[in-house]
Amino acid sequence: MSHPVSISVSDLSIRFPVYGVDAKSLKKHLARVTVGGRLGSSMAGATEVRALSKLNLELRAGDRLGLIGHNGSGKTTLLRALSGAYEPDEGMIDIHGHIAALLDLGLGIDPSATGYDNIRLRGRIAGLSAKEIELKMDEIAEFTGLGPFLAMPVKTYSAGMQARLAFAAATAVEADVLLMDEWIAVGDADIQKLAHKRLLNLVERAGILVLASHDLDLLRLYCNKVMRLEGGVASPVTDIRKLAELMAA
Repeated sequence: MSHPVSISVSDLSIRFPVYGVDAKSLKKHLARVTVGGRLGSSMAGATEVRALSKLNLELRAGDRLGLIGHNGSGKTTLLRALSGAYEPDEGMIDIHGHIAALLDLGLGIDPSATGYDNIRLRGRIAGLSAKEIELKMDEIAEFTGLGPFLAMPVKTYSAGMQARLAFAAATAVEADVLLMDEWIAVGDADIQKLAHKRLLNLVERAGILVLASHDLDLLRLYCNKVMRLEGGVASPVTDIRKLAELMAA
């Protein structure tokens, strides 16, 4: 029997050593920008930035969690930790379900390969078989709107074209857990509408969504829960209807 989809995070702490920087000057710099992790010093004499501190989180199927907070507050670090890109320094992450991470749309794109080959590459990275990718190819190709450009190397594409290709490939996967960082704008208003619809379909099929965004309307549209991060410290998870209160806190 398969385990129901879930995310369980207990006392998660992630620290990054910063070498070659005087702790006092870094503290002054962080004080000026007023955001960023907590500072400490590590054994090796390097300055240490605590990106996440003792974070606890429990999510079940149907939970759609929005992450809010300034740049540098720990939102992306948490998403990367959930995706398996960062190992916890302390604490534990336990996830049941297939994860799809839409964190960096450029990740896994080979500029010298064609659009078609890049779709295949992204599909394999996402865990699809060659056959599954070919079955989805027409649909992905149509969504990109790139037509004959798909047979050309990606290095000939504009930034907007590359984003559309990456977005189409990344959102073609089925996932139990969907992790999304500030959804990257992918072109004109028509594409935005299509992308919106595609994301809503993906979110409806996913068991759990964790979305980091500064766009409060987007969070209200997609999420039913919200958590605020400040200097790597998380607020309790609360109902999305209390978003305004949480922002003002």
